[in-house]
Amino acid sequence: MERTEQYPGYNHRVQYYETDQMGCVHHSNYIRWFEESRSDYLAYLGMDYDKMEAAGVISPVLTVEAAYHSMTRYGEEVSIEVTVKKYNGVKIFLEYHIRDKKDGTLRCSGQTSHCFLNREGKPLSLKKEKPEWHEILKRECERTQEQNG
Repeated sequence: MERTEQYPGYNHRVQYYETDQMGCVHHSNYIRWFEESRSDYLAYLGMDYDKMEAAGVISPVLTVEAAYHSMTRYGEEVSIEVTVKKYNGVKIFLEYHIRDKKDGTLRCSGQTSHCFLNREGKPLSLKKEKPEWHEILKRECERTQEQNG
């Protein structure tokens, strides 16, 4: 199923256990939110992790980068935008922007990179093995490039 609209983003309300002694979100939780939003984004695209794994495709994290811009506190709600920054059929680079839901203040930005492997842990090309998923990710990458000029 081809989607024509842009991913609406993922929302998360900060839980008390996600905060530290200073009352702000501990930095490690932003990485968790990257994962939550990535899972939601892939499901939105029709590429849920359970579907991928059932098809014999796994996609481990290769790198994670995060830049912390402002503090997030208990009870606040954030909106997380996920986009495909780069994709070549074997690797994908996703970009994240975590913003305060009320006023849009940037809280954290970052990037993750992933590869695609078969069940035996060998690299695979989505273009060859799952061309329908390849086309989805290629289209999402092109959409991001168009938006960023």
